[in-house]
Amino acid sequence: MNVPLFIARRYLFARKSHNVINVISAISAIGLAIGTAALVLILSVYNGFDSIITSNIGDLSPDLMMVSPTGSGKFRPDSALVDRLAADGRVLDVRYTLEDNVFLTYGDLQGLARAKGVEDSFADNEGLASHIYEGEFSLHKGDVPGAVIGSSLAQSLGIHPRFLDPLVLYYPDKDGHISPSNPAASANSRRVFPTGLMSISTDTDASLLIIPLPTMQALTGSDSETVSGVEISLKDNSRRAVRRFKKEYSSAGCVLLDKYEQQATLFKMMKYEKAAVFLILIFVVLIVALNIYGSLSMLIIEKEGDIATLRALGASDRLVKRIFVLEGWLISLAGMAVGLAAGLTLALLQQKLGLVKMPGNFLVDAYPVVVKPWDIVFTVIAIAAIGFIIAMVSSSRRETSGQDLSV
Repeated sequence: MNVPLFIARRYLFARKSHNVINVISAISAIGLAIGTAALVLILSVYNGFDSIITSNIGDLSPDLMMVSPTGSGKFRPDSALVDRLAADGRVLDVRYTLEDNVFLTYGDLQGLARAKGVEDSFADNEGLASHIYEGEFSLHKGDVPGAVIGSSLAQSLGIHPRFLDPLVLYYPDKDGHISPSNPAASANSRRVFPTGLMSISTDTDASLLIIPLPTMQALTGSDSETVSGVEISLKDNSRRAVRRFKKEYSSAGCVLLDKYEQQATLFKMMKYEKAAVFLILIFVVLIVALNIYGSLSMLIIEKEGDIATLRALGASDRLVKRIFVLEGWLISLAGMAVGLAAGLTLALLQQKLGLVKMPGNFLVDAYPVVVKPWDIVFTVIAIAAIGFIIAMVSSSRRETSGQDLSV
């Protein structure tokens, strides 16, 4: 029998002579329960928003993107390598794209956009079409080139697909000379007509502009073989399949970027934000857990007689200390267990029933929730470690019957 654990359990549930010890212990356990539940719920909601953002970005970003081996941006891809990719049975589609920043005007308003020139088959992307809320996903308006525009960019310039005004795009002429008196005359320009407005995410919508690839190549002064990337869609786009495919072709000198590498800045920011939220909540839990220090200190004072009896029976200082360390740890573990059960229950109810609704107009009606096992593991480890450290510190610094409990 584990004597320290047995005695610690008895102390945990036994009635104390000073009721304030029970109150402080209960407050500590309840506080840890609330903190644990908050951690589980907030991290799960954060995961839900992350999944929405990742899904939306994934509709715009291909499974893999072949980029310039030198990192120079624009390049002429090896036609033999592209043919090999297209013939691979795992590949669903291969498309060329050309991206660059452009200056644009619409009526009297001006702005900057990240223009993306795509092939006509790009319009067959069902995932992107689902993000259209005005007009249609079309790269042509009759015989003239069309443009699909991000919602924030369209709102800032007053763009609407039903209007007949063209959107004029400008790009510096690399072979021309800039005239100080009329810089616009020194730039290449192309007219496109808005065909649809779409919403992906706040950052993307502020600069998104999709136009036909030939129009983009003509605007930037590039030939028909120059692109900034080759988009590759896979039949099996699971992370394992993407990694295997990427590893196989990297040996052939092909530089492929998966969705996470294409949006590296965004995904790093999301990770850092989640880590910051976790640390803030853990700090709150730490403050609440300090109540254990007070309750354990008072318990040691109350149990001076029991400690003297245990020592008379031959108990060592190490055994006595372990009793009170386990006592303090059991308080934190009890609160953590209750909070974990409550947090998971509420998270699953929100996930299934959508009890708490989102205010205003959003992509979803209720707060999205995704419970990830690793979040639960990290939460359990962090709170258990906090409870154990505080119990250790409290037991080591208390003196009982004139003797220190530390070993």
